[in-house]
Amino acid sequence: MTRYLLIWIVLWCNTHTIIAQDEPIGNDNTMSLTPVDTFSTDGNNIDCRRSVVCFTTDTVTEALPWPQNAQQALGELLDDKLLETSQMAMMVYDLTADSILFRHNERQMMRPASTMKLITAITALERLGGSHRYITRLKYTGTISEGTLHGNLYCVGGFDPMFNSDDMRAFVEGVKRLGIDTLRGTIVADKTMKNKELLGEGWCWDDENPVLSPLLYRERDSFTSEFITELLNHDVVVECTLSEGSTPSDAYEICNRFHTIDQVLMNMMKNSDNLYAEATFYQVAASTLNQPACAKDAATVIRRLLQKVMPREAPCRIADGSGLSLYNYVTVEHLVMLLRYAWKNNNIYLHLLPSLPIAGEDGTLRKRMKGTFAGSNVRAKTGAVTGVSALAGYLTAANGHTLCFSIINQGVTRTVHGRNFQDKVCNILCRP
Repeated sequence: MTRYLLIWIVLWCNTHTIIAQDEPIGNDNTMSLTPVDTFSTDGNNIDCRRSVVCFTTDTVTEALPWPQNAQQALGELLDDKLLETSQMAMMVYDLTADSILFRHNERQMMRPASTMKLITAITALERLGGSHRYITRLKYTGTISEGTLHGNLYCVGGFDPMFNSDDMRAFVEGVKRLGIDTLRGTIVADKTMKNKELLGEGWCWDDENPVLSPLLYRERDSFTSEFITELLNHDVVVECTLSEGSTPSDAYEICNRFHTIDQVLMNMMKNSDNLYAEATFYQVAASTLNQPACAKDAATVIRRLLQKVMPREAPCRIADGSGLSLYNYVTVEHLVMLLRYAWKNNNIYLHLLPSLPIAGEDGTLRKRMKGTFAGSNVRAKTGAVTGVSALAGYLTAANGHTLCFSIINQGVTRTVHGRNFQDKVCNILCRP
């Protein structure tokens, strides 16, 4: 009878679990993850115990290493609802590893908006060099007798968008240094550096477009009238007619004023100034020695550089230097390969990088990415025209690698939606 009773007790213990709490480990309140399941017999003594394992609801997963973690997160962004009703192209390149990190629609031609200024800036630095100057000259012909210039003054435009009141004052002081107090002849505005087109191809008529004159005063096409006013303010008698024309080769130079490419790029890139970008575009055009320079000359130089840096033939359409034109079409691969080329050439990169807006700090990125891993890290050019939002530039990943990237959102109803998407991408690339 005792034998049958023992058998019954053993079977009952196997089918009826005795629940016991595990003892806490140390001083914390976590439950042990080690299961205990024991069954022992010693003669007529029976020990039947089973502890129940308790898990938290959080799933423990192994973190992916770089760059797989970033690639996975970027891939998940492709499910963003924004992309259900708009187009997006993106390419990320690890410059340190010299390899593509991520790409999506990288060969689709899209409108670059103001990231076109990156293309213009890099082309100008490659073509003209970091010491290039935007020069405006004052020259004369004729004779000076008893304080009177019997001849002509020539104001020679070099498309300097920064020519200001200090520069104009220097012109007048140059005249007075020659002992001139009276002008009798003609004041000639020499605008022959470029063609007579005052607006770019494909610009919208109702935009606030810059005036494409190579002879500017405080960003306006009012140089000659302001020059005369300044002469009169300095007691110079002006008995002259006004005209436009070219400067004779034998004219004497009174003085010149200039601003450097670094000065121009700072405002062109930080504040996305369209006039400064077009002035730089036409500096590139003038470097071909075609006179008057035209947009097609600059576009030819840009296309040749893009062909040089691209790993394959890739069509593009270049209409202006600022990105205002509706006729500009490039790919994010164009932009990334150009950024890569700039990074590999210090004569370009050391001039380009300081000009780029810094996320959360200055320029057109001063209000973006604050308080994120991308803040104070991303240096990039923004771009926005109706229906298009873009961002392209450089950043440092958590592993210390330098990356370059380009993102274009096209067909967005509000540019802020594109900006938010781009900020997510940058944060993913910067976070640990």
